[in-house]
Amino acid sequence: MTDAAASPALDFIAKTVADHPVVVFMKGVPDQPRCGFSSVVVQILDHLGVEFVGVDVLQDEDLRQGVKTFTDWPTIPQLYVKGEFIGGSDIVREMFQSGELKTFLTEQGVIAA
Repeated sequence: MTDAAASPALDFIAKTVADHPVVVFMKGVPDQPRCGFSSVVVQILDHLGVEFVGVDVLQDEDLRQGVKTFTDWPTIPQLYVKGEFIGGSDIVREMFQSGELKTFLTEQGVIAA
């Protein structure tokens, strides 16, 4: 990537994902999501008892664009578990409804069985 402005944002994203077991890049913060899709992901994680870090992409345009570049995924929110990109709101909701998300998070040691 040649855009120098995005580099600090990408470094921040990589460090955040590496430093925290569960991260949601979202619009708003977990206590006050600023879009319905972010709210859905927060509600699911809260329901499952997952401790996670929410990063508000609305505070920084470089971060907002950088997170899309980082995963080559066009939408926000984005859920990461143990450094792995899981998906956005639709994928998280489908995994939750099928029981796959709880199983995955348990296997990753993020929630108790």
